Amino acid sequence: MAIVHLNDQNFDKEVMKSDLPVLVDFFAEWCGPCKKLSVVFDEVSKAYDGKVKFAKINIEEGQDTANKFGVMSVPTLIFFREGNISAQKSGFLTKEQLVKEINNNL
Repeated sequence: MAIVHLNDQNFDKEVMKSDLPVLVDFFAEWCGPCKKLSVVFDEVSKAYDGKVKFAKINIEEGQDTANKFGVMSVPTLIFFREGNISAQKSGFLTKEQLVKEINNNL
């Protein structure tokens, strides 16, 4: 499953109404740590195909959504299960840290 690109219009459909748990990466193009995390995020997403939906939202294109969930810094990862937040982490995560967070929330 490819990484889903989110915006304010498709967020509810893709995340809040998803049958799978969803890990959302809130990022910005100008953010260095976001670019590093993007590589890790893409790599890890392949290992959870069919178990977790991976999605990204640029906070500059999805300002309403970022504000709704109180995203104050990027990168921020929010894990959603059945439309509810089950975990939230800000800052860069290594592959090992990201895998641990996902496993803790499955």
